Amino acid sequence: MTLLRPALLVLALAACQHAPKAVADQPLKALTMQDVLDASTPDDWRRPDPENTLYLELDSGRVVIELAPDFAPAHVANIRALARGGYWDGLSINRSHDNFVVQWGDANGEDPAKAKPLGEAKAKLPAEFTRPAEGLAFTKLPDVDGWAPEVGFSQGFPAARDPKANLAWPAHCYAAVGAGRGMEADSSNGSELYVVIGQSPRQLDRNITTVGRVISGMERLSVLPRGTGPLGFYEKPEQRTAIRAIRLAATVPEAEREPIEVFRTDTRAWDALVESRRNRRDDWYRHPAGHIDLCNIPVPVRAIPAPEKKP
Repeated sequence: MTLLRPALLVLALAACQHAPKAVADQPLKALTMQDVLDASTPDDWRRPDPENTLYLELDSGRVVIELAPDFAPAHVANIRALARGGYWDGLSINRSHDNFVVQWGDANGEDPAKAKPLGEAKAKLPAEFTRPAEGLAFTKLPDVDGWAPEVGFSQGFPAARDPKANLAWPAHCYAAVGAGRGMEADSSNGSELYVVIGQSPRQLDRNITTVGRVISGMERLSVLPRGTGPLGFYEKPEQRTAIRAIRLAATVPEAEREPIEVFRTDTRAWDALVESRRNRRDDWYRHPAGHIDLCNIPVPVRAIPAPEKKP
């Protein structure tokens, strides 16, 4: 089984309304992403919900995954149960497919006699490839997309929607995390997960359940040695990367949680950030593109700033 189981000026001005004077005084055409971030306020950032955050612990360090219950509620609930039960502890990363995905889970999962029990998690879930577009928070991009009528961001997740069909779905951009499945649409249960490490395989959109995205630690996954077997699977057990644990952040003592926050994708500052990427004004660029692909827009993550000391 494969992965298959196993008004641009206005926007820029708006971003500067709370900016330091040095940034606000710059010509609008000179705004860069760093200018936008420097001009951001605490309200432009959010902290991931511990109930929807996973910590993938490897010998090389921690990978932080933000889950997407608005898109895949049944899978996210199952993943929470698996993490609380320690399902992935001691398992491994079993696949590293160049320019595609890294995948982890039970290497013996296809053998009922050797497969690790799922504990309180469900063995079968419905396919959650799409959801109703109505009611979903969505910040639309101004550019056309080849894969969907509209694309944008929903609470930090790159997403697409078809208003006429009333459907929305997450996009398979770099760092997207999905639930591997077999040939049947409803054959995933969240125990086999993968992360996109290659060039945005958008052909997977609406064909597999996307459960979240990596927000920190991608470098620990993207550098793993490529598997030499078919589809990048490791041929020998010693080639696999051991998983120390996968924990739900809510179960981790607060002092041990990752002190990070994510740039919001529903603010005027976000609109200005998007424009800074659509029309790059860095000194190196000579021809701003006036267009950007959904998967080429980074969602910044930063360490939580220390509180200012009172004099």
